[in-house]
Parts: sequence; C-alpha cells; structure tokens
Amino acid sequence: MMLNFRLVILVLAICGVRYRMGMVKAEELSLESVKGKVYTLDSVREALIRQEDTIVFGLIERAKFLMNSRTYGREEIPGFAGSLAEFVVKNTEAVQAKVGRYNNPEENPFFPENLPPSLVPSYSFTQFLHPKAASININKSIWKIYFDELLPSFVASGDDGNYAQTAASDLSLLQAISRRIHYGKFVAEVKFRESAQQYESLIRAEDKGGLMKLLTFESVEETVRKRVEKKAMVFGQNVTLNNGDDKNVTYKVDPSVAANLYKNWIIPLTKDVQVEYLLHRLD
Repeated sequence: MMLNFRLVILVLAICGVRYRMGMVKAEELSLESVKGKVYTLDSVREALIRQEDTIVFGLIERAKFLMNSRTYGREEIPGFAGSLAEFVVKNTEAVQAKVGRYNNPEENPFFPENLPPSLVPSYSFTQFLHPKAASININKSIWKIYFDELLPSFVASGDDGNYAQTAASDLSLLQAISRRIHYGKFVAEVKFRESAQQYESLIRAEDKGGLMKLLTFESVEETVRKRVEKKAMVFGQNVTLNNGDDKNVTYKVDPSVAANLYKNWIIPLTKDVQVEYLLHRLD
C-alpha cells in the first residue's frame, strides 16, 4: 500500500513537471510571436490605415482650442529658452524616454539631443530596419510645417487661455503625424526586400528621381486622401437628433483639412523618408 502511494506521488510529480515545462514552452512561443513582429506590405498597410484614425482624432482635439499664440511665444517660462510648446514637448519626451518609448524603432523624438536613457527593462523589438538607415529623422521639417502651415489652416484665431492643454494636444498630433511619416522607413524596407534587384541599381546610381517614381502610385494616394476625408466626415460630424437634417451637417474640423494634410504634407514627406532610407540601404 505504501509502495502504491509513493508511486502515485511520483507520477503526479512527473506530470506536474511536464505540465510546468509545457506552460513555460507555451509562454515562450507566445512571447516569441509577440516580439517577432512581422512586417509585410499587408501589415504595414494596416498600420498606416489605423494611424489615419489617430491623426483625424488629433485634428479634432486640437480644434477644440483657439490658436492661443502665447503657447508659441518665447520667454513665457523663466529660465527656459523656448516656447511653452517646446517646453512641454521636450519635458514630455524626456519622461517618455525614461520609460522606454524611444527604444521602439517606430518612434522618433522631436528633440533627440540629450534624451535620458530608459530606466525600465528593455523590450526586444524586432530589428527590421537596416541599421545604417534606421536613424533617419525629419522631425525638424515636420515641426516647422505643423506650426507655420498646418495650424493656421484649421485652428480658429483667438485666445481662450488653455495654453497647457493646447500644447498637450499639439504634442499628441505632432507625434501621430511623425509616426505616420517615419513609418515610410518600414514601407521602404518591405518594398526593398520584395524587389531588391529593382531598387539596387537605382540606389547605386543615387537616382532619387528614379526611386521616387518607383515609390509613387497616384491611384493609391488618391484612395488614401479620399478615405481620410471620409473618416474626418464620420468622426468629426456634429451629431444632432433632428431627422432629415443632413443638409445642415457641420463638422468639428473641415474634412478637407485632413485630406489636404495627407495630400500636401504626409504623403510627400513619407516618400521623402522612403527615398532617404533607400539611399542608405546598401551602406
């Protein structure tokens, strides 16, 4: 009887070990599937479409506030040589750097100089981009276009005193636009891997025009522009309960603003990033 009891205990122990080993293996496989992010034309396209939503909502959020020019005036903060918007962006990026935001290759800071290191355990992001081209960052151009051209095109003039909220909404929208434009690096890498020979000759010849032509699909760009405009109409519509009042529909942001943002800035800048990335792809 004692022998049988010991045998049962031994069997249960073995089963327990095998179960735990199986659980560990399953967790490893699950973790590997998460960490091993696969970039394909389909997955990249899906990511870009999802980012459209974030950008449209960012436009809507920023439009809640007036221009609030004091947010962008210098010498508003004692001891800081810059605007309130710069102060908010720099300090927010510093905090986000400490918790690992910029360890993700899909994120690009506006002020990369002297960012503090991450204080949290690093995550093993997929190293998909070519190392010599991964650091391309055109945020200085994005910053200038955003404040000089985009904001005046859809934000009402005036001052409502919400300077901190205004700067915070600027930061959210800036980061969304930056992420979308710099995602061109992933688009370029996917396309290069699928047609390496076609790109290599143009890269070696440093043929920017040829690369731009190869990357340009006007019908696709038109589809993107129309889809973004439709999203701005759906997401930004001022809802009423009056039936049959479609003729008097109003929007929080003119849908054409979203369409023009993509047409005039996001799509061209994304292709600039792609070309710049490809020119360094063989380094």
